[in-house]
Amino acid sequence: MLQKQLVNRGINPLTVNFLTYLILSIPCFGFAPRINWLSFPPQFWLYSILAGIFGALGNGFLVRALEKGEISVLGPINAYKSIIGILGGFLLLGEIPSLWGLSGVMMIIYGSYFVLDTKEERFSWKILLRTEIKYRLLALILTAIEAIFVKKITLLSSMTATTISWCLFGTIFSFFFLLLYRTNPEIEIRKIRPGDITKSLYLAMCAGVMLITTIYSLIHLPVGYALSLFQLSSIGGIFLGYHFFNERDIRKKLFGAIVMIAGSVMIILSAA
Repeated sequence: MLQKQLVNRGINPLTVNFLTYLILSIPCFGFAPRINWLSFPPQFWLYSILAGIFGALGNGFLVRALEKGEISVLGPINAYKSIIGILGGFLLLGEIPSLWGLSGVMMIIYGSYFVLDTKEERFSWKILLRTEIKYRLLALILTAIEAIFVKKITLLSSMTATTISWCLFGTIFSFFFLLLYRTNPEIEIRKIRPGDITKSLYLAMCAGVMLITTIYSLIHLPVGYALSLFQLSSIGGIFLGYHFFNERDIRKKLFGAIVMIAGSVMIILSAA
């Protein structure tokens, strides 16, 4: 919601993405000196760079999607991230899903029908041509791959080191993409008002909580199962879209989100 409010104010989505990472990075400098970074193997740095690239790109596409689309539709689509996580976890980490887990995946796909069927194009391949849906799917794939690299980092280091590397490399690469797309920092700074700074701080706080809980979940669960936990936020996204942006077809979207959450619960139970 905060991301959508900021981009609706005319702030470039890439700027919002960079500011979020930048604010998160500031506290990291207080903890970084306490870690023996030289003790980590070369793979740690490779995975940190890859996670930074995929994370910065993924979050950039996410904000672009929110700029153009409805929160109540884009939020539940996030359930597909667990599917990408299961596939990536199987291929790169050797995590084998159970029958319950696969059944949960099918429920997620089924629930998404009710969410996407509220658009003018109805549920069809044509809806994938919508710009905001393409951006959201790109964000989903990129951040799911990012989560796999983040788990690799946690296996090679600690939760604190993973958090710091995630924030710092995310800041570096989000700034790089800001320059790559020729965004003028001076113009963007002029757009920011005092109220936007407050929203950016709240956004960074929310992102920080999500970051830490994601890392904790990845330590204790397979990637696909950990990512499915965050589908619980889809109901909140639907209500926020309805309350703040007057989005429609809430009942149908809510039913679809509940079905998708049920699928996520099945995935989680399969890991118990």
